[in-house]
Amino acid sequence: MDKWLWCARLAKARTSCTAAVERGGFRLNRQPTEKPHAKLRPGDVLTFPWQDQVRVWRVVALAPRRGSPDQARALYEDLSLAPEA
Repeated sequence: MDKWLWCARLAKARTSCTAAVERGGFRLNRQPTEKPHAKLRPGDVLTFPWQDQVRVWRVVALAPRRGSPDQARALYEDLSLAPEA
């Protein structure tokens, strides 16, 4: 999970992503997790606090390496921005 979050450019350093997951508040498919090494698959849903907001991201793809910001945005679908019905 920490590597994927780093590839998705949640933070500049992978260690920051690891620390964020270990602090708690992350949910993987509605289940709390504090394991940075948790495995992600396309279709998984991550819920986590970030910058005074709760983010909900659906994993769209896995990344072989960290790419450009455009490539990072293609790794997830931000469900927290969806309009309420």
